[in-house]
Amino acid sequence: MIQATFARHLRSAAGGMALLALSVSAAQAGDANDNLNSTLWMQTAVEYRGATMGAYRLAALMLDRALADGNWTAAVAEQSGAYQDLPPAVILDVDETVLDNSDYQAWMALNDETFGSKTWGEFVNTVTSRPIPGALEFAKYAESKSVKVFYVSNRTGDLEDATRKNLEKFGFPLGGNVDTVLLKKERPEWESSKKGPRRAHVAKDYRVLLVLGDNFGDFVDEYKGTLSERQAVMDSHKDLWGERWIVLPNPSYGSWESAAFDHDHKLSEQEKRDKKHGVLSAWKP
Repeated sequence: MIQATFARHLRSAAGGMALLALSVSAAQAGDANDNLNSTLWMQTAVEYRGATMGAYRLAALMLDRALADGNWTAAVAEQSGAYQDLPPAVILDVDETVLDNSDYQAWMALNDETFGSKTWGEFVNTVTSRPIPGALEFAKYAESKSVKVFYVSNRTGDLEDATRKNLEKFGFPLGGNVDTVLLKKERPEWESSKKGPRRAHVAKDYRVLLVLGDNFGDFVDEYKGTLSERQAVMDSHKDLWGERWIVLPNPSYGSWESAAFDHDHKLSEQEKRDKKHGVLSAWKP
């Protein structure tokens, strides 16, 4: 009798411990942040450094090829007229293409925060972003070849001073008497996140040899389509990738992520996660 009672208590205790373990596991899962692994990779992986350095080494090779070909242009939608006689330029995105902002991503991951224009502005104004591996060397190489380096970013115009200070801090070429930092809302006609008008602004006076970025919108304005629409746009420009358009890796954020939830940023984080789960192709054992 005593043994039977003890056994029941033991089973009850074991069940309680199992429930406790499950509740702790569930709490830990609830605290998980979608950005953890991507931020960890960007900050610590030699594979990430290898990928960005390789992209910029490819860019230097393509730059030499472009300079030797007077008909070469990367601004296929914006370049027109006798562009062959224009001085050469390259267009670089800033965030996660030239400057590494993973400290901001890490802050979000560690504190379960989401992007906000206020906190983003506070971060940018600290002027603490670091160069993406390979970016500074490429920008200086382009400048040594008398190629103007333009920075076309969706940072807003009120952040231009901090952006310039951050670029200048590491010695990125800033164009002398030419405004080469072209930000969103800097002009009335640049209100949109679409970069086409700013690429056209550069292409009016320069032959654009290369475009480098980490997001589809750095290259085309049709970046907010569905997953299949984005794929079709990419395929329609398949001859440009890796030659005139060079992509830097960014597993942390971008239109690739929002495409999974139809670019509806009003959804809750759980609703976004559910939609991301829904587009995955998963093995069914």
